[in-house]
Amino acid sequence: MDFDGVDLVLLDADVAGLVHRELNGGLNDRGIASLWGCIADLDKIVPLINEEYCASYFRKLRTMAQLAASPYIPTAI
Repeated sequence: MDFDGVDLVLLDADVAGLVHRELNGGLNDRGIASLWGCIADLDKIVPLINEEYCASYFRKLRTMAQLAASPYIPTAI
């Protein structure tokens, strides 16, 4: 299924793989950039999903991605 140019199956798999890598040793710069890209895609498509179960799933996926990305948020100086 595709929403606004984002393949939901691929997005789901990408987030799962990146979170798995983060939990098993951490992400490199490319992985961090990919994870933030997934978060941006989730922010774009979740409001467009009109089926509640699917929307709920992708909101939870976004939360999981955000938690995995949180160590890589730069602090303000």
